[in-house]
Amino acid sequence: MAPDATRTGVEWITAFAARLGVEPPDDATVAILLDLAGVAAHASERTAAPIACWLAGSTGLTPADAVEVARSV
Repeated sequence: MAPDATRTGVEWITAFAARLGVEPPDDATVAILLDLAGVAAHASERTAAPIACWLAGSTGLTPADAVEVARSV
């Protein structure tokens, strides 16, 4: 499907979550995940950001706990 330039990030995440059969993250969780992505991207290469978020999601840690671990790397 071609990208929709009029769709916001929140709209895309909401649609993606629906397709996955899960609830989209709330605003606080989004902020923490963006913080995690920022820590990873600024501590190494930008490509570390999405991978760090995927790794955090696969561990069962809360996003806030994952940020604390990331800050110690």
